Amino acid sequence: MTLPTATYRIQFRNGMTFDRACGLVPYLKTLGISHLYASPIFSAVSGSTHGYDVTDANEIDPAIGGRAGFDRLTDSLAAAGMALILDIVPNHMAASPENGWWRDVLIFGRQSAYARHFDVDWSEPLTLPQLGRDFEGALAAGEVRLVLDESHGNFAFGYFDALLPLNPSSYGAVANRLDDPVATRMAEAAAVAAGEDFTRAMRDILFEGGDRAILLQKLEDLSADRDFLRDLHAEQHWRLTYWKQAARHLSYRRFFEVTGLIGTRVEDPDVFEEMHRLTLDLVRHGKVQGLRIDHVDGLAEPKAYLDRLRAAAGPDTYIVVEKILAPGEHLPESWPVAGTTGYEFTAALSEIFIDGNGLRILDDAYRSIAGEVADIEEARRNAKRLMVDRNFAGETGRLLSIAAGIFPEVNRDEIAAALRELLIAFPVYRTYGDGGALSWQDSAVLAATISQAASQLEERHALTPLLSLLEGKVEGDAAHQFRIRFQQLSGPVMAKATEDTLFYRYNRLLAANEVGGEPAKAPGGPEGFHRLMAERARLQPRGLSATATHDTKRGEDARARLYALSEGADVFVQAVARWREMNRSWLKDLPDGAAPEPNVEWMLYQALAGVWPEDFDKGQTNELAERFTSYALKAVREAKLRSNWMEQDAAYEEAVTAYAAALVSPDNDAFLEDFEMVLQPFIAAGYVNSLSQTLLKLTAPGIPDIYQGTEGFDFSLVDPDNRRPVDHARLAAWLDEAGPIAKLQAAALKQRIIAIGLHLRQRHPALFAKGDYLPLRATGGRRDHVLAFARLQDGDFAIVVAPRLMFGWLDPGVLFAGPEFWEDTAITVPSPLHGLKADLVTGKTIEPGGSISVAALLGSQPVGLISPI
Repeated sequence: MTLPTATYRIQFRNGMTFDRACGLVPYLKTLGISHLYASPIFSAVSGSTHGYDVTDANEIDPAIGGRAGFDRLTDSLAAAGMALILDIVPNHMAASPENGWWRDVLIFGRQSAYARHFDVDWSEPLTLPQLGRDFEGALAAGEVRLVLDESHGNFAFGYFDALLPLNPSSYGAVANRLDDPVATRMAEAAAVAAGEDFTRAMRDILFEGGDRAILLQKLEDLSADRDFLRDLHAEQHWRLTYWKQAARHLSYRRFFEVTGLIGTRVEDPDVFEEMHRLTLDLVRHGKVQGLRIDHVDGLAEPKAYLDRLRAAAGPDTYIVVEKILAPGEHLPESWPVAGTTGYEFTAALSEIFIDGNGLRILDDAYRSIAGEVADIEEARRNAKRLMVDRNFAGETGRLLSIAAGIFPEVNRDEIAAALRELLIAFPVYRTYGDGGALSWQDSAVLAATISQAASQLEERHALTPLLSLLEGKVEGDAAHQFRIRFQQLSGPVMAKATEDTLFYRYNRLLAANEVGGEPAKAPGGPEGFHRLMAERARLQPRGLSATATHDTKRGEDARARLYALSEGADVFVQAVARWREMNRSWLKDLPDGAAPEPNVEWMLYQALAGVWPEDFDKGQTNELAERFTSYALKAVREAKLRSNWMEQDAAYEEAVTAYAAALVSPDNDAFLEDFEMVLQPFIAAGYVNSLSQTLLKLTAPGIPDIYQGTEGFDFSLVDPDNRRPVDHARLAAWLDEAGPIAKLQAAALKQRIIAIGLHLRQRHPALFAKGDYLPLRATGGRRDHVLAFARLQDGDFAIVVAPRLMFGWLDPGVLFAGPEFWEDTAITVPSPLHGLKADLVTGKTIEPGGSISVAALLGSQPVGLISPI
């Protein structure tokens, strides 16, 4: 396997096509990228902005250039000596008639050739939660009508833009009412045709002749007969339902809460083959060298899937999985993958950039205003309880029915209570039992979960039979179903409760509220970081190291700036109190309290600090206001306290967005001037944090992954803000600039450091792929402000020196503190690292010896990367 030395994530769609990506290849090559890392490229729902709503896994999307454009891109990469990693989506597809497999299921139900491709409970009609009200209400309002789908040539129920094809057996009833020759011929053909033959027959009849205008008018007239439509609806393999009912009743497995994405049964070998036909063909023909597996925890049997994929893709294909590891959790050793997509690396950075003393100051202030959400463990429990009881009530109810059927002698209410507490108590995303015994790690997880759940229950009898199911000690299909479905549910409960609820409720320090992070954890400092990196070098040195992805909660440089709030905690706490008073007139008194509440105000000031432009111009705030108010609206809906995506409180949301808009209004002079003044030292410290975290990503164990555009500064908010188009022309122009680092603007300096680090990795691939991780000790008066380590392999080495906790020590516009700050601080260098060396950032020579003076190294530059001469 040829390992990447660095990956660069490209988000296709939103204007990014294969041909545009071809134009970026020379730039990426110069930057030092080895592998372009592509978001999903297969055909997706029309207008898709992300590509995860796949409609055809065996077609490259024409919207981004199709197969011809893809081949041009892979040819360009090959000519540049670069490779391609594809993001593939085995867990789900779009539940849309644009998906040919799904469309066939809508037409033929469980008799469809593709019925087993999807994870559907066929004991009842297929639920389609697409209505904005219940079916009777939609029918009475004339929103449901009988139409002709002219693009496919079939009868359909029309609901606004959605066209849902009818069961062929119902064509006779339609034809009898229409008394139309075309409809009659369609009904006759429908009685004998199936699958692709049915579609072909309908199109042939529709387009061979006949007055289509008359047929359309007759369908419109018939749509006024509500009794007929009601009866016709009852004849279909599916039922249209109110979208809000999906949380409590849905006949198919979805992706998290997204009813538009239906789970696939990729555990079936035939389904696996059909879903991966083109992907594996691209791999076997050398077009694709790596695969990123989206949402591996959603699969019924992740290990079996990965074993099958590895066997099909061969030993030389680089494979990583999107997997969120909880603190202390490790990737299963038996998985045949290189590692994860790197969320745990992002989480590790909080160890060194969050100041523990300042965090305690923030905690005291936050507890005084945030109320019950300031208790993170209680807030976490409340969020998970909400997921189990409401958002995933249907999935939980299905598990309950299975368990109650297996153990009829156990009180159903006790099973329900025990099941609820198990899901709430689960400390990781899931376990991985399928047909055999659990690993010792999963057994330990279950033991801890059972203990925690027991502490919340008065009657604990039901825990024992549920544990026997989860341990695989009960035989039978129902027991197997329970085990698999519990494991597929615990992950979504954890993810939605933590990332998309808790992280918008518990706002003590937003920088810690990141995917894979643990905001309650006290930072471990350099020792904690060194421990995690030594562990990473041992367990997954070939996994990706990410600081930004399309799913992170904010741009990596916004997060780096917000880390600094923990350093200047006193300043920030006092400023927030002052800003709240300055903007008190923007609060709205609502029946359920003032809006926004103090917890949301605290959150908004942090979020604004993270994205605040250094060159803020009061006359050009429209874009910032639009981005910021959109974020504020999403944040309060995700928090699910006074409004949410299902039940929106318009008055509350209007109050919050108006407050957010007021914060950046050019008329709010006093606040804007104060905010900008207070923010200056945080901006300066944030820049240093950004450059330090960049260097650490380039050199620590793992393969650095650069999200599009983040080689410059990225102060994005959560998606869709972080998917905005990137100005690659400007980035390429920066890279072409020559001259010393002292003359570079901060963003261009970040890019220069990336290029230096990536080219070092290309010159010494074994050092970074296999090299030991060696923590280096700092001594002297400023030792707590520097982190240092070495990578060492067969006499080759690199030394990394990065500043930390620099709030208040920097002059405006200067990205280093000067030699006088560092005083006698030095890095102790063990004997394998002695000898003549050079700093690659500036070209300075480092004299041989047992120590490196930090004043000499960092007194005139932001970071140090040292290599032997």
